[in-house]
Amino acid sequence: MTATTGRPRTATRGRVVTAPPPSFAHLIRLSDDTGLFEHARHAIVRREHGYCTDDVSRALVVVSREPEPSEELIRLAERYLAFLTHAQHADGAFHNRLGHDRRWADEPGLGDWWGRALWGLGTAVARSPASWVREEALVAFSRGAGRRTRAPHAMAFAGLGAAEVLRRHPGHVTAASLLADAASTVGPAGSDPRWPWPREQLTYANAALAEVVIVASQLREGGPPLDDGLRMLAWLRDVQLRDGRLSVVPVGGWRHGAVRLHHDQQPIEVAALADACATAATVTGDPGWDDGVRQAVGWFLGDNDLGTPMWDPATGGGYDGLTAHGPNLNQGAESTLALISTLQHARRWS
Repeated sequence: MTATTGRPRTATRGRVVTAPPPSFAHLIRLSDDTGLFEHARHAIVRREHGYCTDDVSRALVVVSREPEPSEELIRLAERYLAFLTHAQHADGAFHNRLGHDRRWADEPGLGDWWGRALWGLGTAVARSPASWVREEALVAFSRGAGRRTRAPHAMAFAGLGAAEVLRRHPGHVTAASLLADAASTVGPAGSDPRWPWPREQLTYANAALAEVVIVASQLREGGPPLDDGLRMLAWLRDVQLRDGRLSVVPVGGWRHGAVRLHHDQQPIEVAALADACATAATVTGDPGWDDGVRQAVGWFLGDNDLGTPMWDPATGGGYDGLTAHGPNLNQGAESTLALISTLQHARRWS
């Protein structure tokens, strides 16, 4: 890939590769006036699979992160926000799955989608340039932020949303309480340097657990030690390096003491690591954490176990997974959002 003036560049195994700016073309292709379709076959929407709160929430995160969003992206944010407020029950829980017939296929709950919804809402509160988006997102966030679950991933996602709210509203008591409880649910780093992870298995979006501990350490009261989150993240990044390139825990996970497999690798894992390393760099001021972001960008651009790009430059879509035989060429919402999110962080060294 030829370097282009003004674009961030990342070093991958001695080569300098240009990081393209994030493209929202495929996200727009997957969206309609209701929300964001979950699946695609290659680049074509699979309408029969409908929508999910999980993906709409991720989409609200990435469009809200854009420093100078176009009018089209602000309209997308409004659409995704309207979907989430429609998904939210009066008690703060959320539906997750909406069919193409516009009927909910589940009851409101507190699964990962609740946590991701609060993450999306919190990011809109903190970063949207549209006051009407920020105000409505804060109402919905506050309604959901009083709920709790014992599931560490759901709590971690919700805690990241709470941290966003505290960026704009540092006195928001409910957000501070949620963030502290999220870090407590994740738990402290373990004492074994060979496995300091607070659980016996790595599953999915693992770096989000370390990230929420890092951001919670900044709370004025009740925050965990910063070193806990940094130690977890440093270990997680190191065990996912293979010959200097990123080789993330596959979809089946990895249990302490078991043989680790290398496929199928999911883009969500790469994006979570990029998020957490960017947060660690911001909190600590240590630019060494940007190496993790560069490795995540490199994974999408082809510096991975198979040396193959994990996105389609023609569509702007991200491929759904890295299998032992190459990319899964379907370009669904989750993988495309993981690509966009990771490329957004490449601006750190532009």
